[in-house]
Amino acid sequence: MTNPFRTARAEVLAVWLLATVPAPLLFFEWTHRWEEDPTVAPALWWPVLASPVLAAVLAAGQPRRRGPTGVALAVAVSTLVTAVLLGTSLAFFRWVAPLTGDARWERALLGGLALAVVGALLGYAAGGRLAHRARPVSRRGYLVGCLAVVFGALLAQSAVRFGAEGSTVGQPPTEYGGTGPYAVPDGRVTVPAAGTYAIFRVGYARAGADCRLTGAGATVRADDPVSVPPGDYGGDAATFSWVASVRLPAAGSWAMSCRSTEPDASYVLGDEPRIRGAVGRLIHWPVGVIWLFGALPGLLIGADTARRRRADRRPGGTGFVDGPARPDEVAGGGAVGAPGSVVAGS
Repeated sequence: MTNPFRTARAEVLAVWLLATVPAPLLFFEWTHRWEEDPTVAPALWWPVLASPVLAAVLAAGQPRRRGPTGVALAVAVSTLVTAVLLGTSLAFFRWVAPLTGDARWERALLGGLALAVVGALLGYAAGGRLAHRARPVSRRGYLVGCLAVVFGALLAQSAVRFGAEGSTVGQPPTEYGGTGPYAVPDGRVTVPAAGTYAIFRVGYARAGADCRLTGAGATVRADDPVSVPPGDYGGDAATFSWVASVRLPAAGSWAMSCRSTEPDASYVLGDEPRIRGAVGRLIHWPVGVIWLFGALPGLLIGADTARRRRADRRPGGTGFVDGPARPDEVAGGGAVGAPGSVVAGS
């Protein structure tokens, strides 16, 4: 059996990011009621438990070296790379999307590293049983890269949305009125003070509605859209999603109107949710930028495939060597009988 881990570096990175960043948030969303908020401690189990698997895969792809020094070097390299990626995933849940609850960050990091050492030892031992030979680079990497681009872009947006919902602190936003069938009275809001307020869509109303408020001798338009609307801000009667912000120059009563392609769409005005961490700013970024960040692992897979295929097409290279090859394969850079190889009796 050949060793597939020698060249799957970009694929390993993509799988790691998928399994340790959006996967915990999506799993919680699918397995809990909408009014329950995710906590940070269960989310940290995902990267910690994935650390030995990552270290094993990395160690299985390390070059074979004789003696204890070779084993120690392979384990050290695999553990170091695992530590960097583990720290990246932990940093996401500490500074980017700091979920509610308490967590023992040092214990999570040290526990993940200890498991990584064990995984690296097992992976290096298993990798020694796999054959390493020259083989051509297929176009399958392009397909894998395209799939990773699509899923990565979509999951990045989901990670930002669910991360923002889980990082919201404080009481539910106070409603000051709105427009549509849900609002009573329709089209009137009363705010207690001048300041910035949030516009929420009710249910599945369109996010990009053109909302305006008229009062105090002025007409104000909601010009700060939320590109990735976090939800779960309502109550039992309806679910709210934060879609925009508007700054009102004065307190008092305002007339509110929202133009939407849906005649029964409802929108309400309320306090801005308080979202901790960098995700509170990420929800205002253009969706295309968030998609690009999510697509980066897939783009790396495609670029790595193209690089290895170019190296494969160079003179004397009919196969990409992923490990020690037989002498008859190395002789001319190809398989037995290939042009330039040494064959007995030639």
